[in-house]
Amino acid sequence: MARGVGLLSLLVALVVVGMLWSTQMGHSPSRAQAKQEIDQAAQAATALSFQQASTALEQFHALNGSYAGASLAGFGVTLASADASSYCIETSAAHLNGPDGSAEPGPC
Repeated sequence: MARGVGLLSLLVALVVVGMLWSTQMGHSPSRAQAKQEIDQAAQAATALSFQQASTALEQFHALNGSYAGASLAGFGVTLASADASSYCIETSAAHLNGPDGSAEPGPC
């Protein structure tokens, strides 16, 4: 009798775990959805890096009258070109022509 109760409780526990597992698997994102969310996060991070670097470049321009010679260390972007009135900053996947530009794919 005790053996039957132990076996029955083990069976019930396995059924409950199986039900929980199957409901959880039904709500997990697909690979395509997960990749899309990762790409969106990377784009948001790039946009934030561009925004912060652009702010630093505008501050540098206000003090020096030119974008040339500005340092963007720590922003995760590279100053590809700069002169008295414009600049181009880039990451490995996108670039921004400034001032007042928008991020576009590819290098400067």
